[in-house]
Amino acid sequence: MRLQITHETLYDYSPAVETAQHMAYLTPLNTLTQQLLRHQLEVSPQPTRISAMSDVFGNTRSFFSLQVAHRELRVVAISEVLTRRSDLPESQLTWEAAREGFRYRAGSAFDAANEFVFASPMVPRQSEFASYARPSFTSGTGLLNAALDLMHRIHQDFLYESQSTEVNTPALQALTQRKGVCQDFAHIFVACLRSLGLAARYVSGYLLTVAAPGTVKLRGSDASHAWASVYVPDLPPGQRWVHLDPTNDRAGWHGPGEDYVLLACGRDFSDVSPIRGVIHGGASHTLTVGVTVEPVGVLANSGPFEAATSSQSQSQQSQQSQSSTLLQYQWQG
Repeated sequence: MRLQITHETLYDYSPAVETAQHMAYLTPLNTLTQQLLRHQLEVSPQPTRISAMSDVFGNTRSFFSLQVAHRELRVVAISEVLTRRSDLPESQLTWEAAREGFRYRAGSAFDAANEFVFASPMVPRQSEFASYARPSFTSGTGLLNAALDLMHRIHQDFLYESQSTEVNTPALQALTQRKGVCQDFAHIFVACLRSLGLAARYVSGYLLTVAAPGTVKLRGSDASHAWASVYVPDLPPGQRWVHLDPTNDRAGWHGPGEDYVLLACGRDFSDVSPIRGVIHGGASHTLTVGVTVEPVGVLANSGPFEAATSSQSQSQQSQQSQSSTLLQYQWQG
């Protein structure tokens, strides 16, 4: 499937921002089932400096700085990818055997997946997550089957409710209240696996959506998405991460489906926030995000924010007009 993604972010500041430094994760990955055909990042006002590099997890991380006063910041990422379907692999490895492989043994070979076993800023290792996961991870159960069962249970047990959590809502709070958005479900899934000594990653990206019958899909009305992946050690090297989306109850080897676009992978959301930055000034600001995912060949001629009445919007306030403020926003899919 050939898809074009337009991800537009607009900050309106009051008063003006004097200087700013930003970091963005808006470049889709190249994987066995996803080929990045083209990508461009447009920033207005024109940055003083802009660059891109790979981070420690293999994601493309862009930097840009603004040394001119501005009341508005617009960042538009336009990408085109070619995706293909990837069915679930077969694995006979039990979850206990997989866990044992992550126990420290002097002289053993290093596996990069080890860093996804430990707690991270937004995914703590707490007993409540292990308790919730246990019914899926019974003695002798295959790792992949147990992970799939956990995905099904989160999908059934939790209510998807927009605005029910914030970007920094603790995963334990979302577990307790049994509701949230895709970011929360991904964090809970990852926390459950890590609480049992297994390796799991947080994945950010997009999902192609279809307009309801009799309606026209609005440009900018899609949302960013998030899911998780589990490390299955007995699969071929380089192909050991299996993707699971508890929000939509879908799974696949290199992605939950060909209608998904992989953007970045990390320990949790804090590693792959789409845009974050430090600004001087701009004590009050409004953030509006519009995302459009469409098959190439049926793209409309309108701009990314035309008719975008369903675009995401949130307001953030701080008390000191000249303070340095950290900016970031939440996956809403």
